[in-house]
Amino acid sequence: MTDRASSWGAKLAFVWGGELVSVLTSSILQMGFIWHITMTTNSASMLSLASLVGFLPLALLGPFAGTIVDRLSVRRVLIGADLFIAAVSAVVALVSLTGELPVAAVIVALFFRAIGSAFHTPAFQTLTPLVAPPEHLTRLAGVSQAVQSGGYILGTAVAAVIYPLWGLTAMIALDVAGALLATVAVLAARLELPVPDGPTDRRGSGIAAQVRALLAETAEGYRVLRARPGLFALLWCGFAFTLVFSPISALFPLMSLDHFGGTTGDAALAEIVFSVGMIAGSALLASTGGLRSRALTVVAATALYGAATLVAGLLPPGGFPAFLAMSFLMGLSSPFYSGPQTALMQEKIPPEYLGRVFGLYGSIMSWALPMGLAVSTLFADSVGAPLWFAGAGGAMAVLAVVTWAIPSIRSIERE
Repeated sequence: MTDRASSWGAKLAFVWGGELVSVLTSSILQMGFIWHITMTTNSASMLSLASLVGFLPLALLGPFAGTIVDRLSVRRVLIGADLFIAAVSAVVALVSLTGELPVAAVIVALFFRAIGSAFHTPAFQTLTPLVAPPEHLTRLAGVSQAVQSGGYILGTAVAAVIYPLWGLTAMIALDVAGALLATVAVLAARLELPVPDGPTDRRGSGIAAQVRALLAETAEGYRVLRARPGLFALLWCGFAFTLVFSPISALFPLMSLDHFGGTTGDAALAEIVFSVGMIAGSALLASTGGLRSRALTVVAATALYGAATLVAGLLPPGGFPAFLAMSFLMGLSSPFYSGPQTALMQEKIPPEYLGRVFGLYGSIMSWALPMGLAVSTLFADSVGAPLWFAGAGGAMAVLAVVTWAIPSIRSIERE
């Protein structure tokens, strides 16, 4: 057994342990920022603006950030992104010392933190196949999902305790400490990764030449993905899924409060049950690896999510306990949808293109989110949340059939 095969688990454990803490502290601060905006302005439009600046950097910069990840050492990108996000938080802390923290400063901070995430996300997804053997990638995708989901869920809960007691300054301090710990974890892992060759276009050193080279390399990443029909088809099926899914997440509270006549506690309980289902699904994926065919795993997860959403929309006003069960099934199916896709890309895409492909994937999914939310904003009030749930569930079931009907997806394991 080689050194790589015997030590890759310990290396990933170091990195993911630091990532768990970083996601936890980042989630605490992110929720703190949202509460600060809410309590300062009591404005839905300001909250919408905060959501917009959170998705824009990944949507606009994702493909180019992925190209830069492919040019540089993944280890350095991870460390640099963590330190950049910590520096943004530290600047916010300095601004807060001058008096009451302006909402504009929080909005700007959210934007720059999202820029750091636009580089960190493809680098983190690129790391695993550079360290771990291919046969473990699907299970490791489940572990990665559990780390991300667990950190986010726990961070949201901890934020509810910290914000009233110590305020935003304590949250900022925790975020900086979490980023520094993640940096130390990457260094302690002593990752031995291949060094990229750098940009292939060396016809000039000026800014214009560098921009042309960046665009050419980004386009090359798209061509690499386009040359794999199964992965390319899954990408656009994922876009359609996200388009349908995004309004559902926004309408969850309306189902609990309006349709079932529940309290804010009931609405929070539905969100918690969904999150518990997601963690359970991540653990199950990590232990089993899903179905033998990863394409079939994605299709089955789409169908299960659609069926649960359809049933949730058809429930009568007294069916809140059944709604909680459907929420659990929705969360349970989520890792089985995204995890195998991540593993397939990590396995099928050459390592030197992984950053670009994951950046492109993240960018396309980021555009699907606001598009779906925009549609629900226009029509959800007139249609009603239950009917919207039922329609979205039916659309997901149809999407599952369409996805499996695509020959290149059925044969993706042989691609």
